[in-house]
Amino acid sequence: MGDWSYLSSLLDKVQSHSTVVGKIWMSVLFLFRIFVLGAAADKVWGDEVSEFYCDTQEPGCKHACYNAKFPISHVHYWVLQITFVSTPTLVYLGHAVHIIHKEKRLMEQLKEATQGSILMKPKYMDDRGKVKIRGILFCTYMIQLIVKILLEVGFSVGQFYIFGSVFMDVFYHCQLSPPCARYTGAQCYISRPTEKTVFTFFMFGVSGVSVLLNVVEIIYLICNQRRRSRKRLAGQQHALSSQDPPSNPAWEAKSSQRGGFPLLPLPSHGQVGLGNEPKEKET
Repeated sequence: MGDWSYLSSLLDKVQSHSTVVGKIWMSVLFLFRIFVLGAAADKVWGDEVSEFYCDTQEPGCKHACYNAKFPISHVHYWVLQITFVSTPTLVYLGHAVHIIHKEKRLMEQLKEATQGSILMKPKYMDDRGKVKIRGILFCTYMIQLIVKILLEVGFSVGQFYIFGSVFMDVFYHCQLSPPCARYTGAQCYISRPTEKTVFTFFMFGVSGVSVLLNVVEIIYLICNQRRRSRKRLAGQQHALSSQDPPSNPAWEAKSSQRGGFPLLPLPSHGQVGLGNEPKEKET
């Protein structure tokens, strides 16, 4: 197995740029995929070539039957799967770093232009330095989640298409006429089929958990977005209602009884109202 330290260090930086569900997905990726694949995969699949035996002495028959049974190594296929599935997350990390750097530079330019008189509140960073997934970052995050789901499903379907059944048979009958015998073929045997079957099921299960976590994260982000929209709308309505002048409920009730026309209050004593002009005293 190759060295996963560089990929692990990059994915570790995504921890501060993702949600709680994204951190769980990252832990599943590290613990149940990278660590298990690096620690146990070579021991389980390392003897797949040397211990692959066919009951024939015909030159090239054993290698041809092995290539027919395993067109690509399972370990190499899972390494490709982990690499491709991690790529959208790394693309989001690069985009988030670019957006945050651009926002910081804009804030510094505004501070220099106004000589510190106007302070701009960051849009994508909170007071603790944590990234807020909103705006363009929200779109990028959702796209990378959808792409990861499609990649996981695509690699799982591709594994069925390339290797066939998940269960490893103890032996299988290879009928490749050239270079094997034309009519009898060769009977080939696979080493430790039960252990390889369990390992294959484990990797399928981890892939399914990864897809489930991505779906849960999409629902989590949509719910948070709707909650923030409702809070923003409620704040705007509260601000508008606080600016309205106070009204008298008594006059509103009387105006509603007369067809909705507002009623003017009667003039108080000593004031002149409409139609109440003082009469001249008769001499």
